[in-house]
Amino acid sequence: MIDKLSWVTIYPELVLLIMGCFIALTDFGRTNARRSRSYGLTLGTLAVVVVLTAWQAWQASTLVGSTYYGFGDGSGSRSNGLVVMDAMGSWLKCFAALALMVGLVYGRPYAADRNMLRNGGELFTLSLFALLGMFVMISGNNFVMIYLGLELLTLSSYALVALRRDHPLSSEAAMKYFVLGAMASGFLLYGLSMMYGATGSLDINAVYASLSSHEGSPQVLVFGLVFVVAGLAFKIGAVPFHMWVPDVYQGAPTAVTLLIGSAPELAAFAIIIRLLVVGFQPLTFDWQQMLALLAIASLLVGNLAAIAQTNLKRMLAYSAIAQMGFMLLGLTAGIVNGDASNAWRAYSASMFYVITYVLTTLATFGIIMLLAREGFESEEIADLAGLNRRSPLYAGVMAIAMFSLAGIPPMVGFYAKLMVLQALINSGQMAYIVLAVFAVLISLVAAFYYLRVVKVMYFDEPSSTAAPAAIVAPRQVRVVLALNGALILILGIVPGGLMSLCMKAIINSLTTTS
Repeated sequence: MIDKLSWVTIYPELVLLIMGCFIALTDFGRTNARRSRSYGLTLGTLAVVVVLTAWQAWQASTLVGSTYYGFGDGSGSRSNGLVVMDAMGSWLKCFAALALMVGLVYGRPYAADRNMLRNGGELFTLSLFALLGMFVMISGNNFVMIYLGLELLTLSSYALVALRRDHPLSSEAAMKYFVLGAMASGFLLYGLSMMYGATGSLDINAVYASLSSHEGSPQVLVFGLVFVVAGLAFKIGAVPFHMWVPDVYQGAPTAVTLLIGSAPELAAFAIIIRLLVVGFQPLTFDWQQMLALLAIASLLVGNLAAIAQTNLKRMLAYSAIAQMGFMLLGLTAGIVNGDASNAWRAYSASMFYVITYVLTTLATFGIIMLLAREGFESEEIADLAGLNRRSPLYAGVMAIAMFSLAGIPPMVGFYAKLMVLQALINSGQMAYIVLAVFAVLISLVAAFYYLRVVKVMYFDEPSSTAAPAAIVAPRQVRVVLALNGALILILGIVPGGLMSLCMKAIINSLTTTS
């Protein structure tokens, strides 16, 4: 029997499911090129979801060490819930919904100008279903639920990448994404099936209990863990599972690139916490070594490859690979030699990092879409030449975003990197201190290609094709973009509030699942 309390756990998911279907039905047969009604309903739905998830986060934060919210048999038992409501998951849902709202505000004018909305409002309905998949991933307390959420997200993402039907590059990117994504999903599913075979359960907490009692063959468990980590690495674009990222970022319509490069990173972080930190905690030594290797490779390949790029979207793709590598560093330092005293600091640093990275990504791709116009995509770094002369505001926002990605104070990216480095150093282990030094040195290399963008905007002469008489954008885009840039700066100056929120959320989640 499912009780009333359990239904509260999935209210945001129900809202997304019902409204996604409703918007799809009401949009059918309409010929409005800008889809004003569907756009308004989508933003309204996301606003409701933001409020619901924020309320759930507040509710969950008051239940540290007490009642576990699970949607399953209604017993309130940890071992029977398919999904869980905790502070970490609820805040990640809230930020994911906010990121999607901002992405749609930026992306709607871009999509309308390219006739992506003339034949249907799939951009809005698929975005809602993708967000629903993220929510299921974030809340999943069961292998099947996590995988279902992952597939809902990825299938929606494939369709979004191919949304521009008349664009060969988008179709090619969608095909590459589909083929490689199917392979990665197979890796993850195979790994989870091996874990199920070794432990006899699909429930994450039951898997933890089984592993803690040393049930199952160690060889099977480690072999399954390798496949699980490989599947997760693909979803965040970590090296060597990064092959899809540059091609999809460049080939997809910029509005879609923003959607798949922002909010899904929050969901990916959540399932790493659910599967590795909670479910596979007894195998921490094994998966932390794997994550460390992925982080080192991602930082090296991402940053070095980004230097050679002239296409801005492709450069940001390699930047995303490197940024996810930095996030993984925090996850490697949570438990050291069986000591979990550094866990809350390390995992909250990674959570803070991924949230602020998504915030910065929204601003960078927002500027790219703002400068694009009919017949001109503004995707090359050279297309930003002389932007400061045309619009000091937009050049300033882009410069703030680049400084933040480079980790230059007082932007929020500096504090995010500092927290990850502190987590590594506080472990007290020489290996982690060496990792911190390596991260600092490779960040100095990365600063080159970020500062190159700033140099082009402020010092290079604009070309005739890249410099229209005026930059035209709807008022809501200009306002949201200005707020986006201001928030990157403000959170860098006063990061305590968001960092405290991340720490409390991680402590709450680790306590309620312990």
